[in-house]
Amino acid sequence: METTVFVDAKREQCSVLAKAERRALNWLVQRIPSKVGSDHLTLTGFLALFLAGIFYYCSKSNPLFLHLVNACLTLNWFGDSLDGTLARYRNKQRPRYGFYVDHIIDTFGTLFLFSGLALSSYMSQEVAFALLIAYFMLAINVYLATYTLGQFKLSFGKLSPTELRLLLGIGNIALLYHPRIHLLGQSYLLYDIGGMISIGVMVCVLVASTIRNTKALYELERI
Repeated sequence: METTVFVDAKREQCSVLAKAERRALNWLVQRIPSKVGSDHLTLTGFLALFLAGIFYYCSKSNPLFLHLVNACLTLNWFGDSLDGTLARYRNKQRPRYGFYVDHIIDTFGTLFLFSGLALSSYMSQEVAFALLIAYFMLAINVYLATYTLGQFKLSFGKLSPTELRLLLGIGNIALLYHPRIHLLGQSYLLYDIGGMISIGVMVCVLVASTIRNTKALYELERI
């Protein structure tokens, strides 16, 4: 295969926890054993999401499995956030390989996570898969913008995957005590309400980003 010069996309991270997360990652990356590489961390993040999906399914019969889901979300943050950081720290970047492998693995991991949630009885299957579709559409938009604009957005507004993991973890704790809520005299699954709100937010972000990116590309390539 012919090797060509590759220019990595500019990374943009403006989330609420971005500064604190960066300090934590810089502290952790210096303490990772030399035998542990970026690929090990990527695989760890994937296995964590796979297990989170299994534990979501198991929580249908025993809600205490939700604690294991949260443990897996923490482990996923560790692996998913540190793999690229470790490569840059050791000056062993593989930008094309890293970008592709990291995100295709995230795709499968997210599928396992939401499938487990759909089978957990804490969220209806229709809402779970609608949420998954909205998430994937937003991810596709990010990847297309990364290729065409050379800018890789790691967050939208003040939310990044780190904040989303944290919100999901808090929600899992809430499920232990209030799996259903009452609105206007009706009983609904807590995660159905949360899922519908999340879908609405993601759709709005997707539409706004699509309009913004289209305008930017039109200006760059006027006929």
